[in-house]
Amino acid sequence: MVQARAVIIDGKGEVDVLRIGQLEVREPGAGELLVEVVAAGLNRADTLQRRGRYPAPPGAPANVPGLEYAGKVARIGAGVSDFAVGDHVMGIVGGGGMATHVVVHAREALRVPAGMSLTDAAAIPEVFLTAYDALFSQAQVGMGCDVLIHAVGSGVGTAALQLALACGARPIGTSRSADKLERCKALGLRDALVVSDKKFALDVAARTGGRGADVILDTVGAAYLAENVNAIAPLGTIVLIGLMGGASAELALGLLLAKRAHVVGTTLRSRPLEEKAALAQAFAHAALPLFERGVLKPVVDSVLPMDDIRTAHERMENNDSFGKIVLAWS
Repeated sequence: MVQARAVIIDGKGEVDVLRIGQLEVREPGAGELLVEVVAAGLNRADTLQRRGRYPAPPGAPANVPGLEYAGKVARIGAGVSDFAVGDHVMGIVGGGGMATHVVVHAREALRVPAGMSLTDAAAIPEVFLTAYDALFSQAQVGMGCDVLIHAVGSGVGTAALQLALACGARPIGTSRSADKLERCKALGLRDALVVSDKKFALDVAARTGGRGADVILDTVGAAYLAENVNAIAPLGTIVLIGLMGGASAELALGLLLAKRAHVVGTTLRSRPLEEKAALAQAFAHAALPLFERGVLKPVVDSVLPMDDIRTAHERMENNDSFGKIVLAWS
């Protein structure tokens, strides 16, 4: 066993239930890596877990948050041949990423792009894999597609924006913050919509020749569902990846039928190993080279010491961040 430091959630509630404590991490088994974590990205799921609204899946630590990590391979389990001790790696986990050590399966691990710092790498796995899966696995986005990206200034939003541009799609970004939309222009956003009244379908139609968006990437949920159905193009796909605006809403089934549109729900955290490994390998082949060429880049809002975990949670819940908040071990 390895004695590690970790963020611990004591009970559920506000940020005062968070502390830094001790954790025992097992040795890696066959096909696994023990990673010494340098940094981990903060995600909405972590704040929801703290409040008792998003429990860790079976096999993940119940009271240690963290859905992604970046660090160095410390030990290798039997049968691993693709990695060596000292290699810089990053990836997603079901939980426990906010510890100084974590055991991961080698097939889920990704090499950190050459020349990239581990703090920057910690901003990649969760948001880019989520966006990649939603755009290409769930919605088959391709060249010329009109893609509506809600909360485009978020971690997933900035990742989806870059991936859409990289494949030749036409992104339209929404945000409640004009400042965040302005900052997204540096990432290539051209069509930006400030949404203050939950209405955007007419603006989307105006930017798409009246058709609507071929794909809608939605992190909001219930609050935007009706308008998403209005904004989706015939045969289009709404991919639901978050519920920040609620989990229950009425659905205009007649309009959905008339448009022959699809509504797809997706999440990464609870998927089985084989699905996560397949996604990691597809992403490594298609997207990782684009980081080394400068086509894609992690968008880091701030890097805070892991001891400032409470401050990080408050910043995320206040919606002050643009891109990813990263926590680093000192």
